[in-house]
Amino acid sequence: MQMELNDIENLFNSMIQIDTINARARYSLSFEGAWPELYLPQDIDSIKAETSAEDKISSLSQLNQKKWNLYLPKAYHPLLLQQHRHNLERAMKDLRIANAEMRRKQQDGSAKGKKEKNLNISSLEMRVAKLKQELPIPFDIYIAQNTRVLVITGPNTGGKTICLKTVGLAAMMAKSGLYVLASEPARIPWFDFVLADIGDEQSLSQSLSTFSGHLKQISEIRSLSTSLSLVLLDEVGAGTNPIEGAALGMSLLESFADAGALLTIATTHHGELKALKYRNGAFENACMEFDDVNLKPTYRILWGVPGRSNAINIAERLGLPVEILDNARDLYGAASAEINEVIVDMERFKQDYHTKLHESQQYLRLSKKLHKSLLLTRKRVTEHSVKEKSRRMQEITKLGASARSIIHKKVREYRSLPTQKPKQIKADTDIPTSTSIHLHATIEEKASVVTETASTDIKSITENKRELPKIGDVVNIPSLNKKATVVKLDRSKEQVVVQAGNLKLKLNLADILT
Repeated sequence: MQMELNDIENLFNSMIQIDTINARARYSLSFEGAWPELYLPQDIDSIKAETSAEDKISSLSQLNQKKWNLYLPKAYHPLLLQQHRHNLERAMKDLRIANAEMRRKQQDGSAKGKKEKNLNISSLEMRVAKLKQELPIPFDIYIAQNTRVLVITGPNTGGKTICLKTVGLAAMMAKSGLYVLASEPARIPWFDFVLADIGDEQSLSQSLSTFSGHLKQISEIRSLSTSLSLVLLDEVGAGTNPIEGAALGMSLLESFADAGALLTIATTHHGELKALKYRNGAFENACMEFDDVNLKPTYRILWGVPGRSNAINIAERLGLPVEILDNARDLYGAASAEINEVIVDMERFKQDYHTKLHESQQYLRLSKKLHKSLLLTRKRVTEHSVKEKSRRMQEITKLGASARSIIHKKVREYRSLPTQKPKQIKADTDIPTSTSIHLHATIEEKASVVTETASTDIKSITENKRELPKIGDVVNIPSLNKKATVVKLDRSKEQVVVQAGNLKLKLNLADILT
């Protein structure tokens, strides 16, 4: 009996594992997540020491060539995406119900409330279209390999805490076998622990204030973290005197950078923490962008730019008296104002850089498309040129063969022409003497006339043959009954090359008349 119970328990455990795997797969597919590329930092370090060995070139060596320690383009918080999907599904359901109600009213022939129903459907359609366009704004998280601590600054409700939670959830989802809600390729280190201090840890039962609760939590994180841990700290140094809180926050972050976690991400309002980047290469700054015109955050991260104070500018746009604003600026200090101006220029430069980068990517895609089109056009032009050349060669060959056949025929006729006249004359002189003397005399007269004419023609032909043409002269070709222009003369061979329209011929001097 005990063995059967053990088998049933093992079977249930296997079913639970299969169901868990199925749930993970369905969740990943439903949100169209990206397959995360997990790696161990020590594997990359070992490959760096053995890059000369060809047998070590593998997928890990390709990871070593990438400069990012954590790479999550267009990462979403799962709960925000799920909430947006839920709102969209509910709005589409309301629209379907309204359309069904409208069709039912039309079938019943009831026109009462038709105008109100149409207005309701229009508003629901506008709501659905708005929800489809207003997706949650994703984060672009790019952390370099040499960065150990990332300091994020920005206004309240700007998205700093959501950014921390997005990174932590992505790391845990990747370890759990889930796809992360980001664009491909996503690259995440294998963290052994994800340690977070987010929220208010005050407790009346334990006599802990907000500051004390944060310190207790950070102390436990400091003792548990290893060189493979991810540490997330929200509002470091908050809840106490700003000067002391800033000093304590700087000391804590430097301890994590020197001998602490693999990666620490901290949010803060203390301006002193922004300066850590400029004295320690393991630090990096980022800030949440703020729209000064509309007085609201954009929820986008600006990398390499420290955040700036917006309180006085917001107060000015909200209509606070000028005297109070000027006094506040004097108390705030000219040096801080200059620093804010520098930060504004840096933010503007970053925004221009991203704009130009987006434009260059569009132009690059367009140029690649045009290059492919040009290659295809050149291929078609080449093929057409080859076909056209082949067709013209065939036509020229046919015309040449036809011309040669005609020329040979005419030459044979011309050469046979002088030999026929003497024969005819000889045949005429062989008439019997029994014919009348008058006929004989007539024949002799005709023969003499023919002889004189033939001798005159032969003499003129001989004289014309002896007269050599010049290049450019127009000559007659009796065999073709055409005129042609002399383009080449060979005196030694007594041959000429003539051009008759599109046809070039090589003839003997005896075959032409000048």
